[in-house]
Amino acid sequence: MSTATDLVLPATDHDTTSAAKLNWLRAGLLGANDGIVSVAAVLVGVAGAGAGTGPVIAAGTAALVGGAVSMALGEYVSVSGARDAQRTGQTAQQAQLEAESEDADTIAAHYRGLGVAPDVASSVAAELVRPEVRARRAEAALRDAEDEVVSPWRAAWVSAATFTTGAALPFLAMLLAPESVRVLVTVVAVLVALAATGATGATLGGAPRGRATVRVVVGGALALAATYAAGAILGAHAI
Repeated sequence: MSTATDLVLPATDHDTTSAAKLNWLRAGLLGANDGIVSVAAVLVGVAGAGAGTGPVIAAGTAALVGGAVSMALGEYVSVSGARDAQRTGQTAQQAQLEAESEDADTIAAHYRGLGVAPDVASSVAAELVRPEVRARRAEAALRDAEDEVVSPWRAAWVSAATFTTGAALPFLAMLLAPESVRVLVTVVAVLVALAATGATGATLGGAPRGRATVRVVVGGALALAATYAAGAILGAHAI
């Protein structure tokens, strides 16, 4: 027999899964943005100092590898701490679920309030307060919570991979463009990519795309302008 619980839980599980996927997508976009801006800033700064292709490649490679490793380590430490705290909460939750003694009349009233027929609500309540059913519910709650715990290793690899993917764009733009216009080409490619990731992130988060895109593009443009100016000043003084 299907109960009200059977009708509600699938939608809740679907919502939880969808939210988790959106969180991963947003995290991936943030990692890609970091890769785009940080590596592009290094490349533009070194090129602005008048360096040749060799030093630009060396600096870009160092920025890409160092940034990817740093992102992975930071994500691993952060998620590990969050996982430990979450699992501590899960233990407390399980103990609470196993210890609580639910009243059948209260549960039946809850289901009647949801529109369940009185006799069905009473039958469901009688089943839910049985000790063995309560224990299984506690185990199911713990399993569901465990499924929501993010793997630190997975988070680290995703962070490193998305950072590297984003960093590849300015790297390729700088290397493939003619030397006379490589900075301009890189800046244009970076700003277009940031506009795309900004609009995508806003869409996933349900925010206005225009404002979010402008924020990301302006921030990236300021970062590139600052590093280019710093590189040009250092290059002019032969430092």
